[in-house]
Amino acid sequence: MLIGSATALDGMQRFYAELAAGGDPLDVAVDVCKVQEADPEDQSVGLGGLPNEDGVVQLDAACMYGPTHKSGAVACIENILHPSEVAKLVMKRTDHCLLVGKGAYEFARAHGFPHVELLTEASRKAWLEWKENLSKEDDWLAARDGHRTANLGPVRSIVADSDASPTPWKRPTGTIHVSALSSRGEIACCTTTSGLAFKIPGRVGDSPIIGAGLYCDQECGSAGATGRGEASILANGSFAIVELLRQGATPLDAGREALRRVVRQAQRLSKWQPELVRADGRPSFNLQFYVLDLAGRFAGVSLEGGKFAVADPERGARHEELALLEA
Repeated sequence: MLIGSATALDGMQRFYAELAAGGDPLDVAVDVCKVQEADPEDQSVGLGGLPNEDGVVQLDAACMYGPTHKSGAVACIENILHPSEVAKLVMKRTDHCLLVGKGAYEFARAHGFPHVELLTEASRKAWLEWKENLSKEDDWLAARDGHRTANLGPVRSIVADSDASPTPWKRPTGTIHVSALSSRGEIACCTTTSGLAFKIPGRVGDSPIIGAGLYCDQECGSAGATGRGEASILANGSFAIVELLRQGATPLDAGREALRRVVRQAQRLSKWQPELVRADGRPSFNLQFYVLDLAGRFAGVSLEGGKFAVADPERGARHEELALLEA
Protein backbone atom coordinates (compact mmCIF):
# COMPACT_ATOMS: atom_id res chain seq x y z
CA MET A 1 0.00 0.00 0.00
CA LEU A 2 0.92 3.63 -0.55
CA ILE A 3 -0.73 6.60 1.14
CA GLY A 4 0.17 10.26 1.10
CA SER A 5 -0.64 13.83 0.14
CA ALA A 6 -2.73 14.54 -2.97
CA THR A 7 0.41 15.64 -4.82
CA ALA A 8 1.81 12.12 -4.54
CA LEU A 9 -0.69 10.67 -7.02
CA ASP A 10 1.49 11.03 -10.12
CA GLY A 11 4.41 9.31 -8.43
CA MET A 12 2.16 6.57 -7.05
CA GLN A 13 0.86 5.85 -10.54
CA ARG A 14 4.44 5.48 -11.76
CA PHE A 15 5.92 3.44 -8.93
CA TYR A 16 3.14 1.43 -7.31
CA ALA A 17 3.87 -1.53 -9.59
CA GLU A 18 7.43 -1.57 -8.27
CA LEU A 19 6.18 -1.85 -4.70
CA ALA A 20 3.63 -4.53 -5.67
CA ALA A 21 6.44 -6.51 -7.34
CA GLY A 22 8.36 -6.67 -4.07
CA GLY A 23 10.24 -3.39 -4.14
CA ASP A 24 11.70 -1.86 -1.01
CA PRO A 25 9.10 0.46 0.57
CA LEU A 26 11.62 3.19 1.38
CA ASP A 27 13.02 3.24 -2.16
CA VAL A 28 9.50 3.45 -3.56
CA ALA A 29 8.45 6.22 -1.15
CA VAL A 30 11.50 8.28 -2.11
CA ASP A 31 10.94 7.64 -5.82
CA VAL A 32 7.36 8.87 -5.51
CA CYS A 33 8.58 12.05 -3.81
CA LYS A 34 11.28 12.62 -6.43
CA VAL A 35 8.63 12.97 -9.15
CA GLN A 36 7.37 16.18 -7.56
CA GLU A 37 10.83 17.39 -6.57
CA ALA A 38 11.75 17.43 -10.27
CA ASP A 39 8.51 19.07 -11.44
CA PRO A 40 8.98 22.84 -11.95
CA GLU A 41 5.19 23.29 -12.02
CA ASP A 42 4.92 22.17 -8.37
CA GLN A 43 5.95 25.22 -6.35
CA SER A 44 5.78 23.38 -3.02
CA VAL A 45 8.85 21.15 -3.39
CA GLY A 46 12.22 20.92 -5.13
CA LEU A 47 12.73 22.60 -8.48
CA GLY A 48 10.57 25.72 -8.66
CA GLY A 49 9.72 25.67 -4.98
CA LEU A 50 8.71 29.10 -3.68
CA PRO A 51 11.72 30.73 -2.00
CA ASN A 52 12.31 32.33 1.38
CA GLU A 53 11.94 36.08 1.88
CA ASP A 54 15.41 36.64 0.41
CA GLY A 55 14.49 34.82 -2.80
CA VAL A 56 16.49 31.69 -1.96
CA VAL A 57 14.97 28.21 -2.27
CA GLN A 58 15.68 26.20 0.90
CA LEU A 59 14.46 22.60 1.02
CA ASP A 60 13.69 20.13 3.82
CA ALA A 61 13.23 16.36 3.61
CA ALA A 62 13.22 13.28 5.81
CA CYS A 63 12.71 9.54 5.62
CA MET A 64 12.33 6.69 8.07
CA TYR A 65 12.61 2.91 7.69
CA GLY A 66 10.61 0.66 9.98
CA PRO A 67 12.71 -2.56 9.88
CA THR A 68 15.84 -0.78 11.17
CA HIS A 69 14.06 2.08 12.97
CA LYS A 70 16.56 4.47 11.38
CA SER A 71 15.88 7.90 9.96
CA GLY A 72 17.66 10.55 7.95
CA ALA A 73 16.85 14.18 7.22
CA VAL A 74 18.16 17.41 5.75
CA ALA A 75 16.96 20.96 6.42
CA CYS A 76 17.63 24.33 4.77
CA ILE A 77 19.54 22.61 1.99
CA GLU A 78 20.09 24.74 -1.11
CA ASN A 79 20.83 23.93 -4.77
CA ILE A 80 20.18 20.19 -4.50
CA LEU A 81 17.35 18.84 -6.65
CA HIS A 82 16.45 15.73 -4.62
CA PRO A 83 16.70 16.35 -0.87
CA SER A 84 14.69 13.17 -0.28
CA GLU A 85 17.58 11.14 -1.76
CA VAL A 86 20.06 13.03 0.40
CA ALA A 87 17.93 12.29 3.49
CA LYS A 88 18.01 8.59 2.61
CA LEU A 89 21.79 8.81 2.27
CA VAL A 90 22.05 10.48 5.70
CA MET A 91 20.14 7.50 7.08
CA LYS A 92 22.23 4.88 5.31
CA ARG A 93 25.73 6.38 5.33
CA THR A 94 25.93 8.27 8.64
CA ASP A 95 25.21 7.75 12.32
CA HIS A 96 23.24 11.02 12.34
CA CYS A 97 19.55 11.81 11.95
CA LEU A 98 19.71 15.36 10.59
CA LEU A 99 22.10 17.54 8.57
CA VAL A 100 21.35 21.22 7.92
CA GLY A 101 22.34 24.11 5.70
CA LYS A 102 25.87 24.21 4.32
CA GLY A 103 26.77 20.90 5.93
CA ALA A 104 23.85 19.16 4.23
CA TYR A 105 24.81 20.72 0.90
CA GLU A 106 28.45 19.68 1.19
CA PHE A 107 27.43 16.16 2.22
CA ALA A 108 25.26 15.92 -0.90
CA ARG A 109 28.00 17.28 -3.16
CA ALA A 110 30.53 14.84 -1.68
CA HIS A 111 28.22 12.02 -2.75
CA GLY A 112 27.92 13.28 -6.31
CA PHE A 113 24.73 15.32 -6.24
CA PRO A 114 25.03 18.19 -8.77
CA HIS A 115 24.60 21.86 -7.89
CA VAL A 116 21.26 22.96 -9.37
CA GLU A 117 19.63 26.37 -9.62
CA LEU A 118 16.20 25.69 -8.08
CA LEU A 119 14.62 29.12 -8.49
CA THR A 120 12.63 29.01 -11.72
CA GLU A 121 11.47 32.11 -13.53
CA ALA A 122 7.88 31.52 -12.39
CA SER A 123 8.89 31.23 -8.74
CA ARG A 124 11.16 34.27 -9.00
CA LYS A 125 8.24 36.31 -10.35
CA ALA A 126 5.98 34.99 -7.59
CA TRP A 127 8.52 36.04 -4.96
CA LEU A 128 8.93 39.45 -6.59
CA GLU A 129 5.19 40.08 -6.65
CA TRP A 130 4.96 39.12 -2.98
CA LYS A 131 7.83 41.49 -2.18
CA GLU A 132 6.32 44.36 -4.16
CA ASN A 133 2.98 44.06 -2.37
CA LEU A 134 4.28 43.30 1.11
CA SER A 135 3.94 46.82 2.43
CA LYS A 136 2.90 50.30 1.32
CA GLU A 137 5.61 51.74 3.55
CA ASP A 138 8.63 50.38 1.67
CA ASP A 139 10.27 51.50 -1.58
CA TRP A 140 9.07 48.63 -3.75
CA LEU A 141 6.40 49.51 -6.34
CA ALA A 142 3.85 47.01 -7.57
CA ALA A 143 3.01 46.75 -11.27
CA ARG A 144 0.41 49.35 -12.34
CA ASP A 145 0.00 48.39 -15.99
CA GLY A 146 -3.18 46.39 -15.50
CA HIS A 147 -1.68 42.93 -15.23
CA ARG A 148 0.08 40.92 -12.59
CA THR A 149 3.75 40.03 -12.48
CA ALA A 150 3.04 36.32 -12.01
CA ASN A 151 0.28 33.82 -11.37
CA LEU A 152 0.50 33.33 -7.63
CA GLY A 153 -2.67 31.38 -7.03
CA PRO A 154 -3.75 32.29 -3.48
CA VAL A 155 -1.17 35.07 -3.33
CA ARG A 156 -3.00 36.94 -6.09
CA SER A 157 -5.44 38.17 -3.45
CA ILE A 158 -2.70 40.23 -1.76
CA VAL A 159 -3.82 43.23 -3.82
CA ALA A 160 -7.05 43.17 -5.78
CA ASP A 161 -5.77 45.82 -8.21
CA SER A 162 -2.99 48.36 -8.32
CA ASP A 163 -4.93 50.98 -6.33
CA ALA A 164 -6.74 48.75 -3.85
CA SER A 165 -5.92 48.17 -0.21
CA PRO A 166 -4.28 44.84 0.56
CA THR A 167 -6.73 42.06 1.39
CA PRO A 168 -6.09 39.11 3.73
CA TRP A 169 -4.32 36.17 2.18
CA LYS A 170 -2.65 32.93 3.13
CA ARG A 171 0.86 32.18 2.01
CA PRO A 172 0.99 29.03 -0.10
CA THR A 173 2.21 25.96 1.73
CA GLY A 174 2.88 22.58 0.26
CA THR A 175 4.58 19.33 1.06
CA ILE A 176 4.56 15.80 -0.30
CA HIS A 177 4.37 12.87 2.10
CA VAL A 178 4.33 9.15 1.27
CA SER A 179 4.03 6.13 3.57
CA ALA A 180 4.62 2.70 2.05
CA LEU A 181 3.82 -0.83 3.21
CA SER A 182 5.40 -3.73 1.32
CA SER A 183 3.91 -7.18 0.73
CA ARG A 184 6.40 -8.43 3.34
CA GLY A 185 4.96 -6.09 5.96
CA GLU A 186 7.89 -3.65 5.92
CA ILE A 187 6.90 -0.02 6.46
CA ALA A 188 8.66 3.21 5.54
CA CYS A 189 7.91 6.88 4.89
CA CYS A 190 9.31 10.00 3.25
CA THR A 191 8.45 13.71 3.27
CA THR A 192 9.90 16.55 1.19
CA THR A 193 9.09 20.27 0.91
CA SER A 194 10.26 23.76 0.06
CA GLY A 195 8.44 24.89 3.19
CA LEU A 196 6.39 27.97 3.86
CA ALA A 197 6.54 30.39 0.95
CA PHE A 198 8.62 33.52 1.63
CA LYS A 199 9.63 32.23 5.07
CA ILE A 200 12.31 33.77 7.28
CA PRO A 201 15.64 32.42 6.01
CA GLY A 202 16.61 29.38 8.04
CA ARG A 203 13.05 28.53 9.07
CA VAL A 204 12.52 24.78 9.38
CA GLY A 205 9.04 23.30 9.46
CA ASP A 206 7.90 19.88 10.57
CA SER A 207 8.88 17.92 7.45
CA PRO A 208 12.47 17.04 8.49
CA ILE A 209 11.59 16.67 12.17
CA ILE A 210 11.24 12.99 13.04
CA GLY A 211 8.05 12.56 15.07
CA ALA A 212 6.49 15.75 13.75
CA GLY A 213 6.38 15.66 9.95
CA LEU A 214 6.65 11.89 9.78
CA TYR A 215 7.23 8.81 11.90
CA CYS A 216 6.99 5.06 11.46
CA ASP A 217 7.45 2.04 13.68
CA GLN A 218 7.65 -1.54 12.49
CA GLU A 219 5.50 -2.58 15.43
CA CYS A 220 2.42 -0.56 14.48
CA GLY A 221 2.45 1.76 11.46
CA SER A 222 3.32 5.09 9.89
CA ALA A 223 2.05 8.67 9.80
CA GLY A 224 2.96 11.91 8.06
CA ALA A 225 1.76 15.49 7.96
CA THR A 226 1.29 18.41 5.59
CA GLY A 227 0.02 21.91 6.36
CA ARG A 228 1.08 24.26 9.15
CA GLY A 229 4.41 22.82 10.24
CA GLU A 230 4.59 24.68 13.53
CA ALA A 231 1.32 23.10 14.66
CA SER A 232 2.55 19.62 13.79
CA ILE A 233 5.81 20.22 15.64
CA LEU A 234 4.09 21.43 18.80
CA ALA A 235 1.77 18.40 18.77
CA ASN A 236 4.55 15.97 17.83
CA GLY A 237 1.74 14.87 15.56
CA SER A 238 3.09 11.91 13.60
CA PHE A 239 4.65 10.26 16.64
CA ALA A 240 1.43 10.78 18.61
CA ILE A 241 -0.57 9.05 15.89
CA VAL A 242 1.77 6.06 15.71
CA GLU A 243 1.61 5.69 19.48
CA LEU A 244 -2.19 5.68 19.28
CA LEU A 245 -1.95 2.93 16.65
CA ARG A 246 0.26 1.01 19.08
CA GLN A 247 -2.50 1.26 21.68
CA GLY A 248 -5.04 -0.22 19.28
CA ALA A 249 -6.65 2.85 17.68
CA THR A 250 -7.74 2.70 14.05
CA PRO A 251 -5.94 5.03 11.60
CA LEU A 252 -9.01 7.25 11.39
CA ASP A 253 -9.44 7.54 15.15
CA ALA A 254 -5.72 8.11 15.70
CA GLY A 255 -5.59 10.87 13.10
CA ARG A 256 -8.64 12.64 14.48
CA GLU A 257 -7.31 12.49 18.04
CA ALA A 258 -4.09 14.16 16.90
CA LEU A 259 -6.13 16.89 15.23
CA ARG A 260 -8.12 17.42 18.44
CA ARG A 261 -4.85 18.02 20.27
CA VAL A 262 -3.82 20.51 17.59
CA VAL A 263 -7.10 22.39 18.03
CA ARG A 264 -6.71 22.57 21.82
CA GLN A 265 -3.11 23.74 21.50
CA ALA A 266 -4.04 26.44 18.97
CA GLN A 267 -6.76 27.70 21.29
CA ARG A 268 -4.26 28.02 24.14
CA LEU A 269 -1.73 29.73 21.88
CA SER A 270 -4.36 32.18 20.66
CA LYS A 271 -3.97 34.16 23.90
CA TRP A 272 -0.65 35.33 22.44
CA GLN A 273 -1.38 34.78 18.74
CA PRO A 274 -5.08 35.51 18.19
CA GLU A 275 -4.69 35.10 14.43
CA LEU A 276 -4.31 31.32 14.92
CA VAL A 277 -8.00 30.85 15.77
CA ARG A 278 -11.16 31.98 13.98
CA ALA A 279 -14.16 33.51 15.67
CA ASP A 280 -15.79 30.06 15.94
CA GLY A 281 -12.82 28.74 17.93
CA ARG A 282 -11.44 26.59 15.11
CA PRO A 283 -7.85 26.97 13.86
CA SER A 284 -7.38 29.46 11.04
CA PHE A 285 -4.81 27.15 9.42
CA ASN A 286 -5.01 23.73 7.85
CA LEU A 287 -3.24 20.52 8.80
CA GLN A 288 -3.51 17.04 7.31
CA PHE A 289 -2.33 13.67 8.61
CA TYR A 290 -1.90 10.50 6.54
CA VAL A 291 -2.02 7.27 8.54
CA LEU A 292 -1.23 3.66 7.63
CA ASP A 293 -1.12 0.64 9.92
CA LEU A 294 0.53 -2.75 9.44
CA ALA A 295 -2.78 -4.37 8.48
CA GLY A 296 -3.05 -2.03 5.50
CA ARG A 297 -5.80 0.08 7.03
CA PHE A 298 -5.40 3.76 6.21
CA ALA A 299 -6.94 7.19 6.69
CA GLY A 300 -6.39 10.78 5.67
CA VAL A 301 -7.68 13.42 8.08
CA SER A 302 -7.79 17.19 7.88
CA LEU A 303 -8.96 20.32 9.64
CA GLU A 304 -10.40 21.77 6.42
CA GLY A 305 -10.94 18.87 4.01
CA GLY A 306 -9.52 18.13 0.58
CA LYS A 307 -8.07 15.00 -0.98
CA PHE A 308 -5.24 12.57 -0.39
CA ALA A 309 -3.62 9.89 -2.54
CA VAL A 310 -3.67 6.15 -1.96
CA ALA A 311 -2.69 3.07 -3.95
CA ASP A 312 -3.61 -0.53 -3.17
CA PRO A 313 -4.02 -3.87 -5.01
CA GLU A 314 -7.80 -3.61 -5.28
CA ARG A 315 -8.22 -0.15 -6.81
CA GLY A 316 -4.77 1.07 -7.80
CA ALA A 317 -3.69 4.70 -7.39
CA ARG A 318 -6.39 7.29 -6.82
CA HIS A 319 -7.55 10.30 -4.82
CA GLU A 320 -9.88 9.96 -1.86
CA GLU A 321 -11.55 12.56 0.34
CA LEU A 322 -9.83 13.56 3.57
CA ALA A 323 -11.97 12.95 6.66
CA LEU A 324 -12.75 16.07 8.67
CA LEU A 325 -12.01 16.27 12.37
CA GLU A 326 -15.55 15.32 13.34
CA ALA A 327 -17.60 12.72 11.51
